Amino acid sequence: MLSVLLEFSMFPISDDGRDGSSVSHEVAKIIDVIDKSGVPYQLTPMGTIIEAKSMKEALSIIELAYEQLQSCERVYSSLKFDIRKNKENRLKAKIQSVETALNRKVNH
Repeated sequence: MLSVLLEFSMFPISDDGRDGSSVSHEVAKIIDVIDKSGVPYQLTPMGTIIEAKSMKEALSIIELAYEQLQSCERVYSSLKFDIRKNKENRLKAKIQSVETALNRKVNH
């Protein structure tokens, strides 16, 4: 068993005359293919986090995401990995762990 948490952001850069201040249309295309893939994910204001069962699966999501931006002249990407053996459901479990710790702190 393996859990690969991957947080990534993709920033399309183009010379099509747009000011580049909003990329929500392109992000929506990426989120759509991630959703259809069945891989658990969480969209955040600064990127997207997925939980894959292998590095190969995680990288295939990156490839799918990039394919949605093929019309862009340039794409800047940022990726962070947290790879852990013998764990699963960390996309939710890590948040629950912090919330539990906060509840203990507040209740003491």
